[in-house]
Amino acid sequence: MRSWDIPLSDQTVTSRKIVLRDNDEARSVFGPHDANIRLMGQAFSCQLINRGNELTISGESIDVDKAYELVDVLVQLVRKGISIGERDVAYAMEMQKQGYAKELLNLFSEDLAQNYKGKPIRVKSLGQKQYVDAMRKRDIVFAIGPAGTGKTYLAVVLAHLALRRGEVKRIILTRPAVEAGENLGFLPGDLQEKVDPYLRPLYDALHDIMGPEQLARAMERGLVEVAPLAYMRGRTLDEAYVILDEAQNTTTEQMKMFLTRLGFGSKMVITGDITQIDLPRGKLSGLREAERILSNIEDIAFIDLSEVDVVRHPLVRKIIRAYAEREGERV
Repeated sequence: MRSWDIPLSDQTVTSRKIVLRDNDEARSVFGPHDANIRLMGQAFSCQLINRGNELTISGESIDVDKAYELVDVLVQLVRKGISIGERDVAYAMEMQKQGYAKELLNLFSEDLAQNYKGKPIRVKSLGQKQYVDAMRKRDIVFAIGPAGTGKTYLAVVLAHLALRRGEVKRIILTRPAVEAGENLGFLPGDLQEKVDPYLRPLYDALHDIMGPEQLARAMERGLVEVAPLAYMRGRTLDEAYVILDEAQNTTTEQMKMFLTRLGFGSKMVITGDITQIDLPRGKLSGLREAERILSNIEDIAFIDLSEVDVVRHPLVRKIIRAYAEREGERV
């Protein structure tokens, strides 16, 4: 018997029990070393006691009901074959506090694709689902939010699907090569070797989805192009899925140049984090300006992601929130 709880008051009178199918299902729901139910006990001020495949939840009625409903949702997800991680449970608790826990049943029901190792790729938050829906419907989509929210990765997934279905003829990924302490002219190697470090996150996403061999073949055939933003000038990009990453580091002129490359049969996805602008002091961010100038154009979607949508280690969300609070104190 294990108990994960906070002290209960004398007025506590409610308890509810959940019986899972077997110990394997219990482990999937409770998490490694009962990490998931430990989180829930802390979040909902309940006492959770598990004996094998049984879980008893005790505490104030409103807290017990919330924790019970959340565990029930997690059980349904596990029975659908969905693996539940600590990050998923943390997000589920946030949803439950807002009364939306059951939305997770639909959220996790669709596999967008599989990576080259066969692992399913799914959206992990309502913000990500809104982002994916926008990319499916609109020709230009801006995704603005902190690191770890899946902005670039999900855009690459949708681009790969569009290429595979014949909806576009090529994928073009680009980002500004903003110099952070080192001048490109002094870095070793030819031009491609100089800019590759700036483009590495794009390569990483492509590598995970397509695999090294398929990616190499696609790049040799011109189906996938990864290039600095400067290479976009003067081009018209027809029948292409174009992704601009790190857009907060574009100037207003660069952003206008990029957006006006849109050709027939093409889509553009622009991602960025306005809290991480590396432009020289006094330079306006093209992403900020685009949001201000273009937000009223109906056919352009602006998706705001937050720390709630972060899919990295749970500490990343806390770090982002702490920095945001610090920035707010400075204003």
